[in-house]
Parts: sequence; C-alpha cells; structure tokens
Amino acid sequence: MPNAITEQELLALERRYWRALQDKDVDSALELTADPCIITGAQGVGSVDRAAYKSMMKNATWEIVDFDIGDDVQVQILSDDAAIVAYTVHERLTVEEQPVAISAADASLWIRRDARWLCALHTESIAGDPFGRDRAAS
Repeated sequence: MPNAITEQELLALERRYWRALQDKDVDSALELTADPCIITGAQGVGSVDRAAYKSMMKNATWEIVDFDIGDDVQVQILSDDAAIVAYTVHERLTVEEQPVAISAADASLWIRRDARWLCALHTESIAGDPFGRDRAAS
C-alpha cells in the first residue's frame, strides 16, 4: 500500500484535532475537517460546513481545559483512503464559565481527499448507563 497511513499517524491526527479545538485554532481545525462534516452526539445529528464551523467555534460557550484519550484506542483502516479511530476520552471543560468533567466514547471517520486526511464524521457518546437510567426522566 503506497502512502498508506499507519495507526499511529491516525491517532496523531486525532490528537492534533483535539489540540486545535482546545486552542480554539479554527484554521487548524478546518484544515483537518471535511466540508461538510457530520457530527453526532447528545445534541443530535448535524452536518457542518465551513461557515457553520467557523461560527460554532467563534460563538462557543465552552473551552477545553484538558483532555486525555484512553489506552483503548481502536483503529480500523478501511481502505487506502478511509479509516476509523475510536477511543474513550476524559475531558475537563469550562462550559458557560462553569467547570465540567465528562467521560465519553468518541469515533472519527478519516478520509483522504487530495492527498490530505480529513475528518468526515465525528461522534461522541457521553459515558453512562446505556439505557439512560442515570439521567433524569423528561
């Protein structure tokens, strides 16, 4: 496989993405993001284009203080141009000026387009009871 990406290189891309978010480095984050990028999480499903991403970062009410990617990283290289990285992560954040700590399971789909690796899909699932029994009923 010429120009094949390694598991270590994929994890390095994922960490670089996290650091860009932590530093609120919009240009670096966009450099690593497919246009559009699909995002799923507790807020639902969304497709974020470059303009929406810039706005989201500019108007963010959160700040990543620190993050720690777990030792349970799973990488699946699907082809020369697509790979999945999945892991647990512990995040320390400031959200609306309040400290918050969460543990989550995350996954990203990376694709190679024009010789660059881009995140085309990112998911985050906050850790907890899989049936939601640890959350208040609505």
